[in-house]
Amino acid sequence: MGATMSDIDAFAEAALQLLGPRGFTRDGDIVEPWLTDWRGRYTGRAIGLASPASTSETAELVKLCARHGIPIVPQGGNSGMSGGATPDDTGTAIILSLRRMDRILSLDPEAMQVTCEAGVVLQSLHEAAAEHRLRFPLTLGGKGSATIGGLISTNAGGTQVLRHGTMRAQVLGLEAVLADGSVLDTLTPLKKDNRGFDLKQMLIGSEGTLGVVTAATLRLLPEIGGRAVIWAGLPSVQQARRLLLHFERAAGNSLEGFEVLPKQCLKAVLDYLPDARAPLAGEHEWHALIELVSGPDGSDDLPDFAQGILESAFEDGLLDDATIAANDSQAEAFWLLRDSISPAERAIGPAMQHDISVPVSRMADFVAAALPAVEQRFPGSSALAFGHLGDGNVHFHVLAPGDATPGEWEDGEGKHISAFVHDLVTEWGGSISAEHGIGQMKRDELGRLGDPVSLALMRSVKQALDPRGLFNPGKLLPLAQTGVKP
Repeated sequence: MGATMSDIDAFAEAALQLLGPRGFTRDGDIVEPWLTDWRGRYTGRAIGLASPASTSETAELVKLCARHGIPIVPQGGNSGMSGGATPDDTGTAIILSLRRMDRILSLDPEAMQVTCEAGVVLQSLHEAAAEHRLRFPLTLGGKGSATIGGLISTNAGGTQVLRHGTMRAQVLGLEAVLADGSVLDTLTPLKKDNRGFDLKQMLIGSEGTLGVVTAATLRLLPEIGGRAVIWAGLPSVQQARRLLLHFERAAGNSLEGFEVLPKQCLKAVLDYLPDARAPLAGEHEWHALIELVSGPDGSDDLPDFAQGILESAFEDGLLDDATIAANDSQAEAFWLLRDSISPAERAIGPAMQHDISVPVSRMADFVAAALPAVEQRFPGSSALAFGHLGDGNVHFHVLAPGDATPGEWEDGEGKHISAFVHDLVTEWGGSISAEHGIGQMKRDELGRLGDPVSLALMRSVKQALDPRGLFNPGKLLPLAQTGVKP
């Protein structure tokens, strides 16, 4: 049984006393922007917006929610792609924002580690590290709004996974508030620690269903000494795969990123950005964006190094055309084209977005087979794929026909398209969620296609840590076969 109106009113009064007017509000104008996900696909209602200023306030708030039976929907920058931070429409939950908890608690340049609160924005972390000639090796298009807590909760990826791994690989320690209000503190980083389960890893990627991440200790790397950013034109995605292998062999650890996009994506971005220009003359079916980096003391020969790799690629017939960015401004312009694909696509109209992975060695063949298969099965739709070819993850999007009605198409044919794409991914031994999480968008599909043993284990963990199901209900975990919510 959910909380009654008297329970909700009593809770709201107690939350206001606990957090003060800056920490808890029911003002509709303030709460409303956080009730809809970034893509505009899900909108819910909430009792109010809670914004604690410390871990201790967060812990007391969670205890208060437990006493009153109030569900909690944790929210970082609200830039997620799967509806994982949006409340349902019952209006019985609170949104728990960590955005006020935005302090960098310590930064140790010698150890190359930083400890920060969950509300620190990714771009702010990049800037803080740069002041010490260091860098945080994870970036993505939403770096100006994505928070560290949200990135941890979704195990975010980005454009540097090829070399540095996902967010999971960057976390050395973690602090989180659990369902009973207790605080798990594993912030102190230890290279070797065999005292049982690595509990922080269980929370990473759990999408706020097991606990609320309040702080983290993260690894940093030395700043790069130089970068060479290359834009290449290619006849096919399979040729992009061959070019990737060429760069992996020739560049080794200097290869920082390898992104691919088809000509449709580039055209959409050029139409969307008023001052953007195509990096290459002529039209190419596919494009690759490649970044090489060197350490702090090794930048002088990087341009020649990159040029040599490109020349050998031309000799081997691996690409049609290519250019190396002349300076940092042009390099950033190249990356802006890549990072603007999602908003450019959103401006065109409705689409079904799929964040999928298959084994790296099979990704190019999967894309080449799946794109025409979708368009043949659903006439009038337009399928495209772009993203991180080097780590086997692409964003497989299917755009609606021009006369489609937003909402109606997504809820109708769009759902059949997603099921078809996910079936293909499963047949190829892949995952229906590579880096954006399950949220509410893919929850039922995970139940349909997920391994029963894995799902049973996840439900057991959820039951053990959050037996009343108050943390982010309706997200990640599919309904059990009995029909009872986990």
